[in-house]
Amino acid sequence: MVAIHNGSLAKGDMIELAHTGNEYEILECGLMYPDQQPMQALYAGQVGYIITGMKTVKEAQVGDTIFHRKEKGTPFPGFKKAKPMVFAGLYPIENTEFELLRDAIEKLTLNDASVTVEKKSSAALGLGFRCGFLGLLHMEVFKQRLEQEYNISCIATAPSVLYKVTLNSGEVINIESPSDFPDAGRIQFVEEPIINATIIVPQQYLGHILTLCKEKRGEQTDMSYISEERLILKYRLPLNEVASDFYDELKSLSSGYASFDYEEAGFQVSELVKLDILLNGQPVDALSTIVHEDKAYYMGRELTQRLRKVIPRQLFEVAIQAAIGAKVIARESISAMRKDVIAKCYGGDITRKRKLLEKQKEGKKKMKQVGTVRVPI
Repeated sequence: MVAIHNGSLAKGDMIELAHTGNEYEILECGLMYPDQQPMQALYAGQVGYIITGMKTVKEAQVGDTIFHRKEKGTPFPGFKKAKPMVFAGLYPIENTEFELLRDAIEKLTLNDASVTVEKKSSAALGLGFRCGFLGLLHMEVFKQRLEQEYNISCIATAPSVLYKVTLNSGEVINIESPSDFPDAGRIQFVEEPIINATIIVPQQYLGHILTLCKEKRGEQTDMSYISEERLILKYRLPLNEVASDFYDELKSLSSGYASFDYEEAGFQVSELVKLDILLNGQPVDALSTIVHEDKAYYMGRELTQRLRKVIPRQLFEVAIQAAIGAKVIARESISAMRKDVIAKCYGGDITRKRKLLEKQKEGKKKMKQVGTVRVPI
């Protein structure tokens, strides 16, 4: 779809896109009445369509300027390349459905070029994809379309955002996944994305919303009344805090009456650390998160306690730990299922019972070395 501002476009013309630099020949042009109606040419003031030899949807970017190849000018202002803001991993529940998930994602991205897709492998979840979305709603719609249109059941990891990490060497790297986060000793400082949030809320729920924004490390920039009963709040919030459960909590605290909108506002230096979850000393990359240093202890306690409830008991003891680097900040243990090996001893020397218990202890130790722990979905 194109809007002609100056000159004309006709079938057979050679055109060039301002921001990509790609050249194409116009194979057909026309207007919508409401279906496609081919025309010989389109003139200034008309809105119509053109058909070119583009191979993928990603070559046509919304807002780009089209020139005749020999008559280049100044591109129209306001063009912004689609840039993903929220990242999440999509993994099939059954490993045998990986090919079906890949085909479904490829078909969906044909008409949604703003989604970035990268193949990823997780030790806990197997093969999957790391996808980038424009926002939280975009991510939810994409996942629902996978389930409803293609009947694909998949696991979505907790959404994360893009961080900028400046190393001691001066190099700046972009981090999308906690697994790519460098060691703390190599980091000079970390920048996280910030948003300008606008919240409209009834006055009776104001106190709860202010408390929520404060918990999410928000900075209030403005508060004004739009009527006797409603207010507009403007906040600067870290996108990482909004990407998890902020919207659900906002709706819950306001009985569904609060509305929320945001736009990106650059990056800000923050004290961020990588929180690892270890099962029997082995890190599980799918459970790792990047959190603010002040919240790391509480987040670690919450995650370990929650995992303790969902992981079934094994024949050996399972240690669940939350760690920042080499420092363990929280731990929970799941006790082993034990057989009463001394039940058959009816008296006799105590050394006989002790010998059986020691033998059981050695067996448990050996099992812990070779055993694996499965985390329920």
